[in-house]
Amino acid sequence: MTIKIETTDTERNIMTIDQSTLTKGQVRKLNALRKSIGDDIAESAFGKWMKSQAKTPKEVRDPVADALVAALSNLTSDKSFKLGTKGYVVRRAKGKGASGFVAQKVI
Repeated sequence: MTIKIETTDTERNIMTIDQSTLTKGQVRKLNALRKSIGDDIAESAFGKWMKSQAKTPKEVRDPVADALVAALSNLTSDKSFKLGTKGYVVRRAKGKGASGFVAQKVI
């Protein structure tokens, strides 16, 4: 008794991936998957991975910026404190025995 199984392209659910819409990192991931596990399995795995990714990027809060805002929050009502249109650059002080921060106006 011999059993013959025939599969068609629609049963394998092969989908072509348009690489022009992918980011550089996504193309690298797809190519790495293709090299490691083969084209057919890689495309289905990549499709599942893309579906699991979030559509909108999460907003990441910067803890240093939050600390600066908290430190300057008491100066919001002070009318004599002005940052200007271009603002300031805050850096760590450099040199022998230097400590603290240095603020320079952006020109």
